[in-house]
Amino acid sequence: MELENLRRQIDEIDSKLVDLLNERMRKVFEIAEVKRRRGGTLYSPAREKRIFQRLIQHNQGPLPNEALLEIMQLILKTSLTLQSEPKVVYFGPPATFTHLAAIKNFGRQAELIPAKSIGEIFSRVEKKQAEFGVVPVENSTEGVVTHTLDMFLDSDLKICAETVLEISHHLLGKGSLKKVKKVYSHPQALAQCRGWLEENLPTVRLAEVESTARAAQMAAKDLTCAAIASDVAASLYNLNIIASHIEDSPHNYTRFLVVGREYNKERSGQDKTSILFSIKDRVGALHNMLAPFLKYGINLTKIESRPTKRRAWEYVFFLDFVGYKDEEKIKKALAELEESCFFLKVLGSYPRGE
Repeated sequence: MELENLRRQIDEIDSKLVDLLNERMRKVFEIAEVKRRRGGTLYSPAREKRIFQRLIQHNQGPLPNEALLEIMQLILKTSLTLQSEPKVVYFGPPATFTHLAAIKNFGRQAELIPAKSIGEIFSRVEKKQAEFGVVPVENSTEGVVTHTLDMFLDSDLKICAETVLEISHHLLGKGSLKKVKKVYSHPQALAQCRGWLEENLPTVRLAEVESTARAAQMAAKDLTCAAIASDVAASLYNLNIIASHIEDSPHNYTRFLVVGREYNKERSGQDKTSILFSIKDRVGALHNMLAPFLKYGINLTKIESRPTKRRAWEYVFFLDFVGYKDEEKIKKALAELEESCFFLKVLGSYPRGE
């Protein structure tokens, strides 16, 4: 009798939850209509970040914060897709880590479109064939994805958000470890598993392909071939996990960017800004470029240089720092920086990924 009474109380709570969720969705539709009249974008990563922060502060348990955030992420992604079903292009085919990042950021209900290259992603968003694109930009073990950085040189797309995924690599195949003669994967994945491969498959031929998911597709055709890819790829392409967690570093993370055609107009309170600039080649030039950030107490989180590919020994610098682009001290620092630059481009301000 006591058990039945408790279950009845839970049923009543569940019914209230359903009613509240539907009430929330109705408010979401009202907000969407207001945004459409004003011409604003429906996707607001800054607003999502503020919701998460507020709910974590409000949560008294026993529901863990991690579970609460997972539930709320599903609710927010569902809200977005019910409003607009955004088209999101990602570096495919399905089951790449970029695909997983797109799912994490937009949910499974969004229209997720695979692309064959990072350049194609930028092109489709620029041509308004998709609202957003998701691209890899940096791995904690192997460093930056240079192709992504290079695309920003000639593109007007903005960074809207970032997502960080913990990357676990698995050796996938149809046969056993002893039968493997060839291993396919993306160059970054092969590099992240270099130590394991040298120890366990020292004589096996390594073949670079355009993505981990493409590697899985190829391994599915031959018993003597294997692929380094995700467990999702194993399930999707009907492969066995021959060896799991073969990445050399136990702390292997990749950072992905969401790119779109407009700047974020809202602050989350935990933002970062990305810029690129080119400077005149003279003694102490880079030191002088960084001086405004020190002057105004702005915390730099990353600096990376890339050749412009237009002139020999001409470089551009990519810089990430804490804060939103329209904060007064940041506007002053960027104004001083721009005075000494060939050019300066603000790529976007967006909530810091976790």
